[in-house]
Amino acid sequence: MRQKLFFSERPEVIYAVGDVHGCLDLLHILQEKIMADAEREGGEKWIIMLGDYVDRGPKSSAVLEELITTQPDGIRRFCLAGNHEESMVDFIRNPHGDHRWLEFGGLETLRSYGIARLPEDNRQLRAAVQKAIPAHHISFAASLPSLIAVPGLCFVHAGLLNDVPLEQQEDKNLLWIRPSQQGAPSVANPFLTVHGHTPVRNVAMVHNRLNVDTGAFMTRRLSGVKIKRSGEITVMTSDR
Repeated sequence: MRQKLFFSERPEVIYAVGDVHGCLDLLHILQEKIMADAEREGGEKWIIMLGDYVDRGPKSSAVLEELITTQPDGIRRFCLAGNHEESMVDFIRNPHGDHRWLEFGGLETLRSYGIARLPEDNRQLRAAVQKAIPAHHISFAASLPSLIAVPGLCFVHAGLLNDVPLEQQEDKNLLWIRPSQQGAPSVANPFLTVHGHTPVRNVAMVHNRLNVDTGAFMTRRLSGVKIKRSGEITVMTSDR
């Protein structure tokens, strides 16, 4: 089970960023916009990355390296686990040619590490993976939390069950659930949930859920939201 992070106070501003999926150039553009905006804001500021840094796009390894080795000046950054990081870690622990991760983006991630063709022998595949993927990338993906909560806000990759207290939420839902599987808002969780995972044309609010995933690897538009302590929400994108 992954760690869940609970904070008794929320910062003045939180920037939440949707699914990057290997689009390093779009991440750089949106980060620059966030940094410029943050300079105009006082108080404590956070960036919360909503997971799915790898797969589908071309630069998964570079995205992980960026998130691991750089820290924005004056802003605290948190990274949540996505289902694609979960699947990547599962593959690395038991690599084989018919692993389901390879069917939804894993091949692109392996190419970003220099593995253009998969060895047919699983022992050779394991050796190639261990040689190509740095240990600090694996430990980063394996140690990402599944949930961050502050008063009035909850951040997860995919969503949650509205009638289950946050402490009891299961990772399989936090990382994999779809909007159609989530119930109506419940008194058990009276807050706004900010998530990605299910691509939408534009950042969308449905009930008590704010979806920030605009399918960057397909649309070439990485989106985020700026949430002030006052409750004001502003959409930010890499293309404007």
